[in-house]
Amino acid sequence: MNSKIFKAISCSMIGAAVLPIVSCREKVEDKKMNILFIMCDDHSYQTISAYDNRFISTPNIDRIAADGVTFANSFVANSLSGPSRACMLTGKHSHTNGFTDNTRRFDSSQQTFPKLLRANGYETAVIGKWHLVSEPTGFDHWDILIGQGDYYNPQFISNGKRVQRKGYATNITTDIAIGWLDSIRNKEKPFCLLLHHKAPHRTWMPDTCDLELFAGKNFPLPETFRDNYEGRQAAAAQQMSISRDMDLVYDLKLADKENEIHSNATLEKWGRAMYANMDSAQKAAWDAHYDKVIADFKSRGLSGEALDEWKYNQYMRDYLRVITSIDRNVGRVLDYLQEKGLDKNTLVVYTSDQGFYMGEHGWFDKRFMYEESFRTPLLMRLPGGAKGRVDELVQNIDYAPTFLELAGVEVPQDIQGVSLLPLLKGKKEIKGRDALYYHFFEYPAEHMVKRHNGVRTDRYKLIHFYNDIDTWELYDLANDPSELNNLYGKPGTEELTKQMKEKLAELQRMYGEEAYIAD
Repeated sequence: MNSKIFKAISCSMIGAAVLPIVSCREKVEDKKMNILFIMCDDHSYQTISAYDNRFISTPNIDRIAADGVTFANSFVANSLSGPSRACMLTGKHSHTNGFTDNTRRFDSSQQTFPKLLRANGYETAVIGKWHLVSEPTGFDHWDILIGQGDYYNPQFISNGKRVQRKGYATNITTDIAIGWLDSIRNKEKPFCLLLHHKAPHRTWMPDTCDLELFAGKNFPLPETFRDNYEGRQAAAAQQMSISRDMDLVYDLKLADKENEIHSNATLEKWGRAMYANMDSAQKAAWDAHYDKVIADFKSRGLSGEALDEWKYNQYMRDYLRVITSIDRNVGRVLDYLQEKGLDKNTLVVYTSDQGFYMGEHGWFDKRFMYEESFRTPLLMRLPGGAKGRVDELVQNIDYAPTFLELAGVEVPQDIQGVSLLPLLKGKKEIKGRDALYYHFFEYPAEHMVKRHNGVRTDRYKLIHFYNDIDTWELYDLANDPSELNNLYGKPGTEELTKQMKEKLAELQRMYGEEAYIAD
């Protein structure tokens, strides 16, 4: 058994799907390019050291950046998990693919890039998080977490059969993926593997081997942590505040044995249920760490700003521990590709379904069109392709046409994204792309973020909050990157506002969403 590939074995039990790895290298001559599409859920660009080294080192994810392209201006079309996944699969905005919010069911009969690749000779698989309600279609093999999935001992649906696997979800998902690559797929065909992790989705439960990482470490508060949301009505109305909405038991793992710490009744029940799902060894490791955290918390008697800062730091520690596991497992897959010689013929993609707030504006979660959640990490390594930073505006509807063009498959005219392959081959820009369109639909719902759409250019952003509210926000990102100063309606911005509204209307017409054009 190769020590590099299985270096995560010392953590929680590896998944039952692991198969022996043999040493032969696969012949790659005359094959179309393989595609490995790694995606995590809620991974902020701030916590990838290729983007930002303030918080954590991610050496394995950074390997993709070092040998490929780092997209510095990568964004989503709808900052919510299910809708974002639908945008990626279809290459279309939410109103076109029909999955506008998480109350929907993805229409699995529609065109997706895996279906088109499969029809053109690719072996396709999706492993890990799906989160689209309907069963996957267009895949030769699928092995998906149920719903959001559990961090510990999760249940999967494997090609229609429900199975529970012991261990930690990130390790297990990686095990299954390596097993499929090594022993299940048809090696006479090029492959497209969607390796989609649950992590680091709320509630950021670390693997047992990572629990002591960052112990006692305090992180500097973001400059906007105590934002008062002046001039931003929708921002003031949200319910994703670390101070007010981050739950002590559910989010911060303070489920004490004495049952003295209580929180939101529903969230507390869920938090204790997640602990109950662990086996005895996992609980023992968990207790050895969190019992100390709980005792320290009780001894402090915190309130007010001191409590807010404690919650922020505890959130950051757990989140970064989860990222450590992701990075380790990305390394396992990259090592496998290299050992088999597949790195010479495989496009490797790393991204997240959207960005995430690491305390900026006092928040966690996503949803808003503000930079931290609108922006998403995107790293691509194309063998023989360009290296370095790309500043072009790109969006997650661009993935589907990129994969199709790479595979030599004609891109259907109804796909709304633009292929990034020219950028991967060293060209500097995408023809016709000077702005991005965004639309968030899910309200009223969890975190109570108002419905809004908007447009972003390389410098300016215009957002319209609508439905039970009618407010506009305008930002100069060059001079106000934290989006604290809403310029809308201020003297001297009339011409800029007119231009941005015209661009918004132009994009809405282009994407067929005229119903949302406002005066």
